[in-house]
Amino acid sequence: MTGPVGGTARAVADRVVTARACVEESLRRIAAATGLGAVVALRADEALAEADALDAEVEAEHRRHRARADAVAAVLARRPLVGVPVLVKDLEDVAGLPTRRGSRVFAAAPAAVADEVVPARYRAAGGVVVGKTALPELAIEGFTASSAHGVTRNPWNPERSPGGSSGGSGAALAAGLAPVATATDGGGSVRIPAAFCGLLGLKPTHGLVGRWPVADWVDLSTYGPLAQDASDLRLLLSLMAGVVPGDPDSAPAPPDVADPYRRGHDGPPVRRVVVADRTSPLGPLPDGVADRLRTGADALVAVLAAGGPPPAVERLDPSSLFAGVGDPDLDWFVLAPAEHVAALAALLGGRDAVARLVEGGDLLDPSTRQFLADGLAVDVDRYLAARRRRTAYTRALDVLLGDDGVLVTPTVAVDAWIADGRLVREAGPGLLPPEVFSTAVQNVTGHPAVSLPWGLDAHGVPSGLQVTAPRWRDGVLLDLAERWQSARPWPAAAPGYVPWPTW
Repeated sequence: MTGPVGGTARAVADRVVTARACVEESLRRIAAATGLGAVVALRADEALAEADALDAEVEAEHRRHRARADAVAAVLARRPLVGVPVLVKDLEDVAGLPTRRGSRVFAAAPAAVADEVVPARYRAAGGVVVGKTALPELAIEGFTASSAHGVTRNPWNPERSPGGSSGGSGAALAAGLAPVATATDGGGSVRIPAAFCGLLGLKPTHGLVGRWPVADWVDLSTYGPLAQDASDLRLLLSLMAGVVPGDPDSAPAPPDVADPYRRGHDGPPVRRVVVADRTSPLGPLPDGVADRLRTGADALVAVLAAGGPPPAVERLDPSSLFAGVGDPDLDWFVLAPAEHVAALAALLGGRDAVARLVEGGDLLDPSTRQFLADGLAVDVDRYLAARRRRTAYTRALDVLLGDDGVLVTPTVAVDAWIADGRLVREAGPGLLPPEVFSTAVQNVTGHPAVSLPWGLDAHGVPSGLQVTAPRWRDGVLLDLAERWQSARPWPAAAPGYVPWPTW
């Protein structure tokens, strides 16, 4: 492991550094970067106590083994994240902390009694949760700002957004505040911050990472890893993947995902690269985005060709993929709002309570009111029609990719927006429009997709090249991320910030 995550764990296991020192360093960096608005809650005392307990475990293992290498291997076999500081998106439960979801509606939320899936798996692996990261209200937006915690800023350019909804986690990683920060993805919320923050971000195949409790967006949302380094991306996905009781879609991870030390992937190589400006006819790309897509696709083909025969390259008309079926990008805006209304109704006492909250408007941000109002307007026939179209969309993308193809698109279809979510300074508050996104279709169909760092936009903010693979071929994307990093390395942190060490 050469990245900051694997490197930190190995250094702690080898007693090069203590878990306590790592936690103290993360807390120091967080305190020095409060202007980013990336971290919204801390558990410093608890984290330091947990770090001390891990240090004691490491010492005991070294006493048990005569050879140092054997002790290190034993620690990492049981605790592959030993001593690694972890930040958790404030949409996921951490025992002892409230989950406020970026909303004043949940300002008085009680402390969670148990960890959610990914925090639980990371802590079992030896990770130490130091705090929670910011998100837009209820995780509904592609920017990270709310009346609950203010504006989260991009370390590359504080006037611009780190993306959303996992923008606090993306900003924290880009600024080197911790080596691990969790993320979720219901419409691009792993991949958008990855693009804007110069990171890798992978939205897994639906079902690869089991979910509990039921997601607000039932079949759209998943947990997924953000990472600065490709080996860390593989490690983190291997730890979060797997079956969860209660999730009927969760399944065991394939061998080329389950093994964090694996290189390459199972199945056929990538023989076809399909390049598309968009997957829906939502208009032409801005010139800068189109140029980066062209050069990025060429670079990707060169990376693939370096390991074998060059793949065939195809261009896809955005209007052709789902012709005669519908538009998954627009159906996302039917499914997600309707399902969020239902989820809130279960918490607040019925749809009438949600309607009163929307009409009153005192506690909700403007984009949230608009999103929930749209959801309240969806009737059962419209909702079920959109759900039925999901199968046709999934089939169309399955057929396009086969078992040896990948789809290449921009991760985001415009340059980075302003930190508070406006596209231009003259605009008023409200939801970002569908045409700025390029990430919803994979949530609708369940396909895996990774955002690879590629270039800077006109604001000096990183951008991403998105690669979508056949379902359950997440190993292809992990392998591609490693090859991409080797051929096209990117900075380990935003300018002006110190990268987290790899030891």
